[in-house]
Amino acid sequence: MRLIVFDVDGTLVDSQHHIHHAMSFAFAQAGLEPLPKAQVLTIVGLSLPVAVAQLAPEADAAMQARIVEGYKDSFMKARLNQAAPLNPGALDCLDRLAGRDDLLLAIATGKSRRGLDAMIAAHGLQGRFLSLQTADGHPSKPHPSMLWAALAETGAEAGRAVMIGDTTFDMQMARAAGVAGFGVTWGYHPVAALSDAGAAQIVRDFAALTKAIEEWAA
Repeated sequence: MRLIVFDVDGTLVDSQHHIHHAMSFAFAQAGLEPLPKAQVLTIVGLSLPVAVAQLAPEADAAMQARIVEGYKDSFMKARLNQAAPLNPGALDCLDRLAGRDDLLLAIATGKSRRGLDAMIAAHGLQGRFLSLQTADGHPSKPHPSMLWAALAETGAEAGRAVMIGDTTFDMQMARAAGVAGFGVTWGYHPVAALSDAGAAQIVRDFAALTKAIEEWAA
């Protein structure tokens, strides 16, 4: 069996507007000037406390904790109003791969389990993923803990697994776990950065990703 592990934000779903709005709200609530979207998107994929520490390094621990809670509250309200949409072609790719007997699907995301469960429910993705790894039980990416856990849960070997993601954190995590990393161009980190981080392949859309995975799994 081969294991395909997907990142969520930026890879499966286009959540950039929710993320930037929630971070802007959190910063403003804490009395800080909101940051440009481009700067906020650089931390997508990191666990929330780590992301906030990078965006507000001069804030003390109490202020950073306040930003984290403000972000959670704002993101949850935005999610209840309207779920972040799947990227074009994502559902077709997941359905095709999930229909194969020789492939197992998993998720490794910086989201909380509550947020991941809400995303899966919103898009009717239940039953497609054998392993769900979130920020709740692991160190932040690029630590390989989430991939180690996905490998252990599914019984797959690292050499027969691939991580699909849009950020350097995903590619670095894959390399640290001994897993292949496929980068996608429609997410939040530049293509050159994905290459520098060790991406084995970089694909332009979900049709190309599906083909790349099937060729890799042949």
